[in-house]
Amino acid sequence: MIPGLWPGIFLTGSACHAAFLYLAAVMSKEIVVSGIRSTGYLHLGNYFGAMRNYVRMQDDFNCYFFVADYHALTTHPDPKLLRENVYRVVAENVACGLDPEKVALYAQSDIPEIPELYLMLNMLAYKGELEKVPTFKDKVRSQPDNVNAGLLTYPVLMTADILIHKGVKVPVGKDQEQHVEMARNFANRFNSRYGETFPEPYPFNYSDQLIKIPSLDGAGKMSKSENVNATIYLADDDDLIRKKVMKAKTDAGPTEHNSEMPDYIQNIFQLMNLVSSPETTETFKAAYNGCTIRYGDMKKQLAEDMVNFVRPIREKSMALQQNPSQIAKILKEGAEKARESSSKTIADARKKIGINYY
Repeated sequence: MIPGLWPGIFLTGSACHAAFLYLAAVMSKEIVVSGIRSTGYLHLGNYFGAMRNYVRMQDDFNCYFFVADYHALTTHPDPKLLRENVYRVVAENVACGLDPEKVALYAQSDIPEIPELYLMLNMLAYKGELEKVPTFKDKVRSQPDNVNAGLLTYPVLMTADILIHKGVKVPVGKDQEQHVEMARNFANRFNSRYGETFPEPYPFNYSDQLIKIPSLDGAGKMSKSENVNATIYLADDDDLIRKKVMKAKTDAGPTEHNSEMPDYIQNIFQLMNLVSSPETTETFKAAYNGCTIRYGDMKKQLAEDMVNFVRPIREKSMALQQNPSQIAKILKEGAEKARESSSKTIADARKKIGINYY
């Protein structure tokens, strides 16, 4: 039998064999780590750029997915809203298909080993390289009155998030790829100075091309905080979705057969590719190429398909948010899984550094 496999549980016979098979399967899978900040509302860009892949990854890898509430503190969120935001992010992830039984789904702040590793790694990060990070430069321009140390060392905390589980694959968007490269550098610096401890993490997606979901006004991508009227959020109600889609930017239509599409028209077709049937999309493409496209009809169809896509996610998320004790249970159990991994990593890091005095 296996004493202590879980506290107070002893397994014998076939149950013991099944437990060994389960542990072997988990240990043989590569480790995936990713997080979503607990700010703003999740939108279609989050879903197609990250969460859809999370759902697929949970069957193929040993997954640690977290709500990045420490990262959110760099923009000083209202303390009264922080818990609500964390719970909503958890609910929306579960509503999109993430199974808390298959993954560790937890709040970043519930893992004390993360800030400890963050402190260790800060000793290996240098001011000059951190100031050159494009996302830091963007924040300096966009919020010049709030250039805090957390913004500067954001890539270091992100590295700690990954390395605390010795993560190998990191599903991120294009704008975060440099942070993963920096995580790889910090891991190698630690290994070089203290001995082999961390694997090298790499950006990972199932396809070579990362999906960017365009905003409905044709200007940039959908965002949690910008262009709110041109972004479809997973919490939007049916009528609001219809209003937003019907305001999407179009033009008078092509005047020549098989004309090249402007970017903002390509955007509408891309959205239709994601939520409509292939037959529907092909019908409107044929109409565009034949100069008979009626954008009003196309947007009405897209709006209904978008409503049908978002509605079940919204309804499941809202139902879960009405049961905060269930979300608390998910976070607690996720933290227990994550701490089992993180405690081993921090003990290893402390030993390598020499912080083990008794």
